[in-house]
Amino acid sequence: MPTGPGGLDANGVWQYGEDDTEALASDLLNLGMGSVSTAITNLEPVGVFQLVSTSLLSTYSESLFSGVTSTDVVTGLTATITPISASSKILVRVSVHCANSGQFGEGAFVMRRGSTAIGLPNVSGSRPRLTSQGGAISNAAADLALLSMEFLDTPATTSEIVYGISLHNSDGTTETVFVNRSATNTDGSRFSNPISTITLMEVAS
Repeated sequence: MPTGPGGLDANGVWQYGEDDTEALASDLLNLGMGSVSTAITNLEPVGVFQLVSTSLLSTYSESLFSGVTSTDVVTGLTATITPISASSKILVRVSVHCANSGQFGEGAFVMRRGSTAIGLPNVSGSRPRLTSQGGAISNAAADLALLSMEFLDTPATTSEIVYGISLHNSDGTTETVFVNRSATNTDGSRFSNPISTITLMEVAS
């Protein structure tokens, strides 16, 4: 550190002298950065800001007409997040066990931000627009389908957001669709009631 008044060193970097009396805040103001607190506040955040997860530990069922996607979200399987930056993206991860009373170990859902459907494909004709669909190979009454999907959403807001899923009935007749249970929900040592989860991660864009 040089003595006397401050000045530029050989590399063009400002060095403060022993008799410099200016405070850091004043230097920041002189450089157009405002106060120390303002400079810190204006820093652009990086990385992962928040992680939120919700698990549905109970079962859920809903009756739907053929080819219909519910307008309701699965009760108890929603996750809420308030982004700290409007430029953030939200990584939505869904893992759900589901079944259908007509197609047994089959399931399908639409991801939702509030009432808005997200994570949908471009499709043609009368094909349903779904976030995920799948099923067990055996199509037995005790089967469950495990559907896992993630989608990087851009909500562009700092207001509270609720994410969830709406179930879809892809059978040819009105059926009951289930979460965390099979169509028969048999009570026995070879059958289970698993859990389903939604996890949200706010990340820098």
